[in-house]
Amino acid sequence: MGRLASADLVRRCRDALEHSTGTWAARKRDLTAASSSRWAGSVTSSTHDQWGLSRRAQHQHLQSLEAGIRTLRHRLSLPIGEKGSRGKPGGYRSKGEWFQKTRRLAILEERHAHVRAERETGKVSVVRGGRRLLHQRHNLTAAEKTPEQWRAEWEAARWFLTADGESAKRFGNETIRVTPDGEVSLKLPAPLAYLANAKHGRYVLASKVSFPHRGDEWRDRVAANRAVAYRIHLDVTRGRWYLDASWTRKDLPVIPLDALRAGGVIGVDANADHLAAWLLDEYGNPIGTPRRFDYDLSGSAGHRDAQLRHALTRLLHWAKATSVQAIAIEDLDFTDSKTREKHGRKKKFRQLISGIPTSRLRARLLSMCAESGISVIAVDPAYTSMWGAEHWQKPLTTKRRPATRHYAAAVAIGRRSLGHRIRRRTAPPRQHQSDAGGHRTAQARPGDRGREGNRPRVPGPRLQGEGTGRGRNAVDQNAQDRSGSSAEHVQLMLSL
Repeated sequence: MGRLASADLVRRCRDALEHSTGTWAARKRDLTAASSSRWAGSVTSSTHDQWGLSRRAQHQHLQSLEAGIRTLRHRLSLPIGEKGSRGKPGGYRSKGEWFQKTRRLAILEERHAHVRAERETGKVSVVRGGRRLLHQRHNLTAAEKTPEQWRAEWEAARWFLTADGESAKRFGNETIRVTPDGEVSLKLPAPLAYLANAKHGRYVLASKVSFPHRGDEWRDRVAANRAVAYRIHLDVTRGRWYLDASWTRKDLPVIPLDALRAGGVIGVDANADHLAAWLLDEYGNPIGTPRRFDYDLSGSAGHRDAQLRHALTRLLHWAKATSVQAIAIEDLDFTDSKTREKHGRKKKFRQLISGIPTSRLRARLLSMCAESGISVIAVDPAYTSMWGAEHWQKPLTTKRRPATRHYAAAVAIGRRSLGHRIRRRTAPPRQHQSDAGGHRTAQARPGDRGREGNRPRVPGPRLQGEGTGRGRNAVDQNAQDRSGSSAEHVQLMLSL
């Protein structure tokens, strides 16, 4: 099946933009003759997914090259040593750096023209088995592998034991069938039909399987004959076989935003090594203590994905315990900021933003929240860290619990998702806070007309025994306060 999948991928890449339903049907007929109709459907479906993924990656690579070229052209057009402004980088520091960047621009332009030509013709680059494993073959010493070990991993990665599910079929899948009690049977391809140990050309495995994670949900789907896709793969390092089950959920109902805000939200600030979260009520006030969920994104892709899932699982458990209906997170996208042309010599900053798992975190959080019945509110990430540190870090800091910038940013994200302003309170203008020169610390001199000066003459109805526009206590400052003393004198005594 791996050999057939490789041949089908070659044909799909050769068709490129000329692909149509006719070419798809021709490929499927050829695969059916060599295997079966069900295996042919799984192979062609997997091939289309691989080609589409490579096509999207090619588009992102093209956008990254265009962003780098725009930045280089802008900085090269500026005089040497000119500073940047309004979020745009300035000129280069020296003539040597300017010259090196001209060569860099020529390289990017040539690469951009090559990638654009490939995209216009529909040519993509796909490696069955993974490009990382392919490159390890040229440096086995650094990979700490022998040629035999590499060959075993390479062949296992290129096998094809994947079958898409189909609703209304027995146990949701006819190619790889798993019963509710864990019995696994496979529909053998036509050349291997003589190896069948059960009826209708099926091979039943001696061992049974179980699903510790979400096993009840899988069992309900299998019992109702709903579609379940399976994948069987071998871990060469551990010497174990694994069977993965997956299915597609229906579109979830859209809940009004006001209903999600009713019980408060949890603001989450994503960072390169942890998630900072804080619970806010519906009025935007932080409640309780903040939470930190660490993860380590070094190592293999499987390890990084496991770390991310573990951190999000702990976050969702805390969200369920607090009975909130939504989690607020920033809608981050660093596609244009990861290139060295944008931030120049700020290597640590580029490594920082490259380490933040924006797309993986968003996709994983959406899928896990859908399973948990919790909604996700994506907010604008503009100035959340800056304004959070300015308005919330100091008020939330105590002797026993210092609030970091990340916790303050989580509060800012939560307040923005609730529809409140990030700022705690808009301060009045300086002239309106007190006198023009600041707070007064001494009694006003006699004759000074200020806030507590004599009232101006205002025309009004003439009262008996009073002049026009003047009351009985118009100039008596002591009458303005119940204590019998002037209000300014009381303020001075309290300050002393």
